[in-house]
Amino acid sequence: MDVHVKFIGSYERDEAIPSVEVAGKIADVLSASLDYLVGKADKQIDQTLLDKVLSSIQQLPNEDREHIMYAIDGLIQHAKTRLAYKK
Repeated sequence: MDVHVKFIGSYERDEAIPSVEVAGKIADVLSASLDYLVGKADKQIDQTLLDKVLSSIQQLPNEDREHIMYAIDGLIQHAKTRLAYKK
């Protein structure tokens, strides 16, 4: 990362705040998003899974991609509706 270990320790102890550039490098090394590192994201995205799914879908013809997106939207809406009725 080209960051001295002394600075990493100061970041861990909340004695210093890394620059956006350094924070981006830390996120890359940890395979995490900046939102996750600063506590703004509830869950960390599994980048390997996301890359695999996106790569697979992007290789398909447009019509197939549209069908997949339509199906995903329907599944998400169904899950939200089911959760709303549980309350």
